[in-house]
Amino acid sequence: MGLDKKISVAVIKRLPRYYRYLSDLLKLGITRISSKELSIRMGITASQIRQDLNCFGGFGQQGYGYNVEHLYNEIGNILGVNNKFSFIIIGAGNMGQALANYANFEKRGFIFTGIFDVNPDLIGKKINNREVMDMSNLDEFVKNNKIDIAMLCVPYDQTPIVADKVARLGIKGLWNFSPMDLKLPYDVVIENVHLSDSLMVLGYKLTQKLKNSQ
Repeated sequence: MGLDKKISVAVIKRLPRYYRYLSDLLKLGITRISSKELSIRMGITASQIRQDLNCFGGFGQQGYGYNVEHLYNEIGNILGVNNKFSFIIIGAGNMGQALANYANFEKRGFIFTGIFDVNPDLIGKKINNREVMDMSNLDEFVKNNKIDIAMLCVPYDQTPIVADKVARLGIKGLWNFSPMDLKLPYDVVIENVHLSDSLMVLGYKLTQKLKNSQ
């Protein structure tokens, strides 16, 4: 599907959530759903759902609603789940190991290909049937394998160095778990993930709830 207009980041960030809810509907055997019914399940307005989906062509039918399987497949295509992106993990500490063992990546079309570290105590250890490789082998590995994404789970001060290295090797997507908002002067797509930000938002909501209950 060709998209001529620029889609807002807010809409794009809601797409995986639609995809997840539609997956749950399919598991329940629900074949069609209205924007109103979907809004009740998701906790956003029916108007917002229609606006979001209209950015990509709509997909709904007047008086019928949405065909769940069709909408699920279309959103999956938009998100690229059928592209089978391959990824490596750099940093085999706690975060890297957790990512390597996360089964849902493959269900979403992301294929775990390799994991690297510089720590001799971790090199050679098997994680999810993949042996942790020495960073010195990274260049050769990337040359011999089609790698789309590098997940960065390295210390703050090492993040720009490692990111620069993988970008120079031709990897076009970086998923950065360092506290740093990573930016590079290359043609790469970067998604910075700040877990503590989400936790602090939860802390804010709990604080407000406590204030309101007093």
